Amino acid sequence: MSQRIIEVIDYQPQWVVDFAREKDLISSVLTAANIHAIHHIGSTSVKGLCAKPIIDILLEVTSLDTLDDESENMASLGYLVKGEFGIKGRRYFQKGGIQRTHQVHAFLADSPEVKRHLAFRDYLRAFPNIAFKYGEIKKAGAAICNNDIDVYIDYKNSFIKEYEAKAVRWKFT
Repeated sequence: MSQRIIEVIDYQPQWVVDFAREKDLISSVLTAANIHAIHHIGSTSVKGLCAKPIIDILLEVTSLDTLDDESENMASLGYLVKGEFGIKGRRYFQKGGIQRTHQVHAFLADSPEVKRHLAFRDYLRAFPNIAFKYGEIKKAGAAICNNDIDVYIDYKNSFIKEYEAKAVRWKFT
């Protein structure tokens, strides 16, 4: 079995185009009335930030049941339908096989998870010095993780928790 390679690369302007293309594809196969918003999140959404070359998409929906009913439509775009995948109230979809190219995280519109994801993204966009620090942590994590995604995630975790909390306070207070 192949192992996923954990690689962090310099920011690529193409990621904005890749997101827009995927957003259009997703919009074309889901019920428009159920889509509240589709956002580009994650490191590929922050100009200048290095990232694993995976487009993270946040899909806000008005009904998870409707989305569940349309999961075959997401599969028709090449997504694996993963259900909640460890996070209550989420629907998770992966595309691109072992070296993933896209991930969709779907939540009910305006849920705390949506607010958290958007606050963190917006904070990194607003504070390039913090984004740079995060990028250095990501590079170091990729260098030491030996392609173990759990090690990579653990390496970044304390930074993410600290700055997600700051981001939520910054955006909502």
